[in-house]
Amino acid sequence: MSYTIQLESSSLSFLANADEWILTAAQRQGIHLPYGCQNGVCSNCICDLISGSFEYPEGEPKALAAPGDANNPVVICKAVATADLVLKPRETLSEAAPELKTMPCRVKKIERLSSDVMLVQLTIPQHEPFQFRAGQYIEFILKDGRRRAFSLANAAHETDNIELHIRYIDGGSFTGHVFEEMQAREMMRIEGPLGSFFLRENSSRPVILVGGGTGFAPLKGMLSHAFHQQMDRQFHLFWGAANEEGLYMDELPRQWEKDHNNFTYTPVVENDSQWFGNTGLVTDAVIAAYPDLIEFDIYMSGAPAMVASATHLFVEQGAVAEQMFSDAFEFASDILSKKRKI
Repeated sequence: MSYTIQLESSSLSFLANADEWILTAAQRQGIHLPYGCQNGVCSNCICDLISGSFEYPEGEPKALAAPGDANNPVVICKAVATADLVLKPRETLSEAAPELKTMPCRVKKIERLSSDVMLVQLTIPQHEPFQFRAGQYIEFILKDGRRRAFSLANAAHETDNIELHIRYIDGGSFTGHVFEEMQAREMMRIEGPLGSFFLRENSSRPVILVGGGTGFAPLKGMLSHAFHQQMDRQFHLFWGAANEEGLYMDELPRQWEKDHNNFTYTPVVENDSQWFGNTGLVTDAVIAAYPDLIEFDIYMSGAPAMVASATHLFVEQGAVAEQMFSDAFEFASDILSKKRKI
């Protein structure tokens, strides 16, 4: 059995099987809708329900909008249709997505940035140009079919190498390999680019970027791209970490602040007796600086709890849902694919 999914205010429609994620059905039929983690965490794929019915076979996803949202949100990466649906995407992507590729790559460089963060640079075959939008992510395809997703930390114009910031996860087989065994010239296999977390260049609004830990990685790519394009919008980066060591590239945004008049940097640590800057939660630092968020585009990247908390808090402070974009880092289970319901 299949159901028709109609996109409101559009001639676009597609069919979704009764046991198929709605997002997967759209992708299978070439319908380009915003998405991010594909695990029901980041909220990028949320659409508003106009009519019809659906269900969440795996339970209510974490990405559901802030309490009080009256627009009947549907997290389409974790929803299956139970009747014909009319959905209203909260954003329409006007540009075609960069081509999704699966390709080999080679480890060019590994560099420890802190006790638990490793910089990994990958080179890709010269005959296979890799186009992406700064802020997107790739997945490593492991030999047994498992996948591990990491955000791209470099800008789209810097395509000679792919830069990743990989945090060590206690008990994580892949991050254990990265920190203990990975060597330069090791061959890997990747798929990408993935996700809809990238800088919206059709907006002139000032930008707030909020990163937690290695959530700095995709924001670094976005900012590098913005500076390369000489954008004149105002950018304010808030980077939060548990302690000063967690700000593992602190000198880079500090240098950006010196080099670019339209950029401001606020580092925040939760608890560090040796730190003399902002302390506490990074989200509180945002509110202290900007009590009214209605005029801003906001990009959030980090742990799911931080992204969810920030989303709810910022909506209460006037942020507009359609002007908020997020990338939630969730430690991967041993899954074979995030793209389809299996």
